[in-house]
Amino acid sequence: MAWVTESFTNVAKKFTAGFIAWILWSGLALAAQPCHPDVDLTKPQYGVGYGSLMEEASRLRTAPNTGEALPAIVTGFERWFNAGGSAIGFSTTYLGLIEREQASITAAVYRIFRHEDIKATDARERSYCRRSVDVSNIRLLDGSAAPNHGQYWIYVNKPDYRGLASERLPLVQSYIDIFLTGCQQLSKRATSFEGNFMVQCVLTTQGWSNHWVNDRIYPRRPFIYQPNAGAIDRLLDEHVPEFKSVRIE
Repeated sequence: MAWVTESFTNVAKKFTAGFIAWILWSGLALAAQPCHPDVDLTKPQYGVGYGSLMEEASRLRTAPNTGEALPAIVTGFERWFNAGGSAIGFSTTYLGLIEREQASITAAVYRIFRHEDIKATDARERSYCRRSVDVSNIRLLDGSAAPNHGQYWIYVNKPDYRGLASERLPLVQSYIDIFLTGCQQLSKRATSFEGNFMVQCVLTTQGWSNHWVNDRIYPRRPFIYQPNAGAIDRLLDEHVPEFKSVRIE
């Protein structure tokens, strides 16, 4: 069995090296652009959320002047757990993006009615840069078409905040719960999507890790504070092998 272990180790090393090279290349491309492009206030403004901004309560805490979110498939990006949190104290690895032409992700698209909500989200996502998304890359899943005369914005993590989950910056269940609760909310409106929107959220996410802790309040009876815990756990257990290695923190 030694050759199996060695083979697996070599594959893992090649994957890690390839990933690091990829994020360095995409980071250089990101650094060449302004972090917060000008907003044209003569045009309607839209946000594209792919992590915690997919969840209504999380989004409205920062941007209360936004419309109802619609489920969408957005091409040109790949979603990863690759956004490292604070280097001080205890933190986690958040969701981030790699710009990749042929990739696609599930997302939430919502109207932003006041400019200060864009500025507030810029401040919230301070380790990310706001990037423009071409409307041709957005397919709404409620049967409507994305308006072609607006500006669409998505947040891509900065090069200095990129890296896979680690023992010091693990995945945490409370953050994953917010992400997947948002997916569950949006799935009710994904009427033109042939498939399960919530499952697709998981399948279009890379970087799941064995460095993963369950930090829920009452983790053995999570439904008291997280009513979606059962549906989320069943989804992860079915589609994410790493979920079986989660430890209680």
